[in-house]
Amino acid sequence: MLKIDGSQKSGSGTILRLSVALAGILNEPLHIYNIRQRRSQPGLRPQHLEAVLTAAKICNAETRGARLGSRELWFKPTGIVGGDVRAEIGTAGSIPMLLLTVLPLCAFARKTVRVHVTKGGTDVRHAPTINYIKHVLLPLLGRMGLETKLNVQKYGYYPKGMGEISLEVQPCSELKPFRLETFGSVEEVKGKSVCTFLAEREVAERQARAADKILEAHGYEGQVEIMNDTSNPLQKGSSLVLWAKTGTDVLLGGDAIGELRKPSEVVGREAAENLFKEINAEATVDIHSADMLVPYVALVQSKSVYLCRTITQHLDTNIWLAKKVLGVKFEVGRVGSLHRIEKVEA
Repeated sequence: MLKIDGSQKSGSGTILRLSVALAGILNEPLHIYNIRQRRSQPGLRPQHLEAVLTAAKICNAETRGARLGSRELWFKPTGIVGGDVRAEIGTAGSIPMLLLTVLPLCAFARKTVRVHVTKGGTDVRHAPTINYIKHVLLPLLGRMGLETKLNVQKYGYYPKGMGEISLEVQPCSELKPFRLETFGSVEEVKGKSVCTFLAEREVAERQARAADKILEAHGYEGQVEIMNDTSNPLQKGSSLVLWAKTGTDVLLGGDAIGELRKPSEVVGREAAENLFKEINAEATVDIHSADMLVPYVALVQSKSVYLCRTITQHLDTNIWLAKKVLGVKFEVGRVGSLHRIEKVEA
């Protein structure tokens, strides 16, 4: 049985998400305690609980302690089958964070997995936006052999949520290594600026214009798609994601969300500045993809390597947990101002 202390390292939900995913892939029972111990509201919140329950459906797991507020969970998988799976968060809890739990499981399913998530947040604080997942993370995983399709039926924001997405994942017989050590030169910058029931205030356009100004000041011309969305009449909101591609296949992202009393221009500047930090550092993955890639490269026998501009708590935690659960070896070094993350060949 895998025994994980959730108070270690970041003490956050990332330990829960990755522990459940790896337990399912290894087909080993898991006991995790002190769940989210370092958070202001420890234990399972609605999005964490639904992530556990959705993972349980995908790998036919028995659970104990799977209830709101629980700080201890037993998770006993019996095989990743796949098929159609439905999830309902019921709050503005992050749908992308739920997907980060189940995506690694889907890669090792026996058949195609179709996950339909309703009543959650697609674009909320302290989580990647749904369009970051679609336009940055999933294309990176595609290079490793993971074939996915993500569609957004309804955008959802704080405080009501009510977002809805569908994800289809084709099983991958063998993940490919991820090797990217050369930045190259930027060939294109694109983006997607979304607002829901805020077209009359030109929120999506204003976000895009503000981002364009920052990009142009740094010598880049962005192509930002404007989307005046009407999918969710119960919750207004907005988001912006930008991504840059280089001649060496580097793909970097930066995003931001709209919030009450946060001007659209601030959203645009924030997303552009987040992206430019990555470009300026000449990283080969951005700080968010750096931690999200860890479980996938850890499960590949061959060497994987990439460069990022900082070691975040989530990256440090995911490397620690992958080493602990899978017995793999990571080496973290420096290349100039960048951190070199290498999963050593088994």
